[in-house]
Amino acid sequence: MQWLYLIAFVLGTTLPLSQLFPFLMTYGLDVPLLFRQLFQTHASAFFGLDVIVSSFVLWLFVFSEGRRLRMKNLWLYVLCNLLVGVSSALPLFLFFRERKVQGR
Repeated sequence: MQWLYLIAFVLGTTLPLSQLFPFLMTYGLDVPLLFRQLFQTHASAFFGLDVIVSSFVLWLFVFSEGRRLRMKNLWLYVLCNLLVGVSSALPLFLFFRERKVQGR
């Protein structure tokens, strides 16, 4: 199962970034514009708010489960979440969590 998590991490990183890079090439790091576009419609706001809440829940999970299992570098998953998203950070955390549980 852990290798499926790794595949999900690769997809969850490359697919979102494939949409972010064209925005950055066109507008640069214009965070206010990014958020205006994110919340421009009810449909996009639905997805935006879903990801924001999911990110917060992910951080709670990473720190509670990571401390319980004595995993190191928990900040890495939060950074991954902030730079890409839940689709990247969650499978990466699950990959390393699985390795920890299996004693590797």
